[in-house]
Amino acid sequence: MLEILTGTGLASAAGLNAYIPLLTVGILARFTDLLPLGEAWQWLEHPAALGVIGVLLMLELAADKIPFVDSVNDIVQTVVRPSSGGVNFGAGVSSTGAAEFAAAAGGPSGGDSGAGWWPIAAGVLIALVFHLLKAAARPVLNAATFGAGGPLVSVAEDGASVLTALAAVLVPVLAAAAAVLLAAVGVWAARRRRYRRRAAAAAPPGVY
Repeated sequence: MLEILTGTGLASAAGLNAYIPLLTVGILARFTDLLPLGEAWQWLEHPAALGVIGVLLMLELAADKIPFVDSVNDIVQTVVRPSSGGVNFGAGVSSTGAAEFAAAAGGPSGGDSGAGWWPIAAGVLIALVFHLLKAAARPVLNAATFGAGGPLVSVAEDGASVLTALAAVLVPVLAAAAAVLLAAVGVWAARRRRYRRRAAAAAPPGVY
């Protein structure tokens, strides 16, 4: 059960930033015994993989803090973040729980490697939800800061991704609670965005 919570937390973090949880998993697996990976996911702790993920993370951190570029980045990340979520969920449950999770879902377990498709699919869906909530929340948060808060919002999202990824490994139950809180914030922001659009559409011409 804890492995499923770990996978959920990591996939949620991937919905905010694709590379932070991947790097977290790789570093913890390589240098500690906190997250022993299944055979199919051990490539994440290889030095070459860590180097590539680190470079991609730097590019993502920069792009998400530049006006207009961040919007283009969100479009690109619609594919990348869910994919990362699938990898993170699969890696997170691979230590001991992947076979049980897949069996409970009625799918293949992937043998001893922990590479069943059901954990991957679950991670993709979780990360996609958080990515869509993030994409919907960003314009609202930017508007609330008069267009100058994009970088600050991005830093906050990166920080939330780091904390959620670490909690997913160290305190899985806390990570699940954080995922619920992040989802609630995203839903609130999406509703605020719809409310503002309705208000703008209903306003008489010339009223701002």
